[in-house]
Amino acid sequence: MNTRQENTRQENARQDGGTKVVVTGLGEITPLGENVAGTWDAMLRGESGLGLLDESWTRDLPPLLGGRAAVDPGLGLEHRQRRRMSRSAQFAVKAAAEAWADAGLDEATAVPHRVAVVVSAALGDMTSIIDGWEALKTRGWRRVPPMTVPMSMGNGSAAAVALLVNARLGVHATVNACSSGTQALVTAVELIRAGDADIVVAGGAEAPLHPLVLSSFAAMRALSQRVDDPASACRPYDADRDGMVLGEGAGILVLESERHARERGARIYAELAGVGISSDAYHIVQPEPNGTGTVAAVRTSLADAGVTPADVALFNANGTATGPGDASEARAVRAVFGDAEQGPALTANKSMTGHSLGAAGAIESITTILSLYHGLVPPTRNFTRLDEGLSVDVVHGGPLKLGPEQNVAVKNSAGFGGHNVALTFRGPVDRADGEGDMT
Repeated sequence: MNTRQENTRQENARQDGGTKVVVTGLGEITPLGENVAGTWDAMLRGESGLGLLDESWTRDLPPLLGGRAAVDPGLGLEHRQRRRMSRSAQFAVKAAAEAWADAGLDEATAVPHRVAVVVSAALGDMTSIIDGWEALKTRGWRRVPPMTVPMSMGNGSAAAVALLVNARLGVHATVNACSSGTQALVTAVELIRAGDADIVVAGGAEAPLHPLVLSSFAAMRALSQRVDDPASACRPYDADRDGMVLGEGAGILVLESERHARERGARIYAELAGVGISSDAYHIVQPEPNGTGTVAAVRTSLADAGVTPADVALFNANGTATGPGDASEARAVRAVFGDAEQGPALTANKSMTGHSLGAAGAIESITTILSLYHGLVPPTRNFTRLDEGLSVDVVHGGPLKLGPEQNVAVKNSAGFGGHNVALTFRGPVDRADGEGDMT
């Protein structure tokens, strides 16, 4: 395609105010599975990917829980690639390779100057920074790894994915704490709707299982203390919840304009129909108690999608299992949708994967999309009893089957600093068989 053709196509897209954004490729690596199919099947079974961390660096620390990825993200990478990419970047590349292949994209169907990347993280890579600092202190400046800065950059994962897919339009790395991965999808939608991109590879990657990160969250008293039973430790929305469990991994999605996807005959999982963003301006860590910021983000997302609260069948919650966080979100759900009898089914995936910070929103968006695509909602693990005063319909005990007409879902995320992001997905008309089969 020559420059004139590209410019004409871009201008046509800008003039089309009704540009739809669709999801055509999915890729992830989580504590439950090394890919999308493995993670999805484990979620439907209600399995836990959480355990007691037993690495050597934990010896001088109190017992700590975490969700280690199901597989080493560096497997399959060349030795030189492993040395030049942080663990979070390795997660991102592995998940992006799966999503790119799942979308059926190649050099013939993806014009590099019409492909963008938005891959985000809350922290970047702490290990690379601290390892470099330790080398400087103990061995001198000449022994500092030369790739310390590139490996620790906040845009390191996004840059690595851009190299993988030969994206020439632009590389972005949004930083919105724990809503970073969800915000990446908002940015992707904006790029496609503006007519700037045909394809955006977007999501989040994070590797937070580092002693400094864990110790910091422990000092805030944000972590679960159920070290004697790791699988039951993360209890979103349960009356006996006592804090989060950190996890690691990545979730990457391929988004396209509907026109581009249909022209190449791509399989479409869902439409990302609406986006909403707000900020609490309340506290750097604590959520606004009544969830007013979440209410604003969700309502904006629904309006953007052109749907009403009554249309929403599923709410994939932020659900960190902290006392204030779940309570605030539950109040927001009731404010938007009504009480449990009126509102959508609610599921909280962190009960199984842990909280992967900047990757969580993207991983949970994949679960939301698959729920619509297959008509099945994974349960919330460890839920037995709802707090008094809260009124939400938590899916638990087993998967929930959606009816044929139930094809709208909301994914909600929130992050330190009061960042709120909500996405509204619309599922396909012809649903898959409901058995979790990705083929």
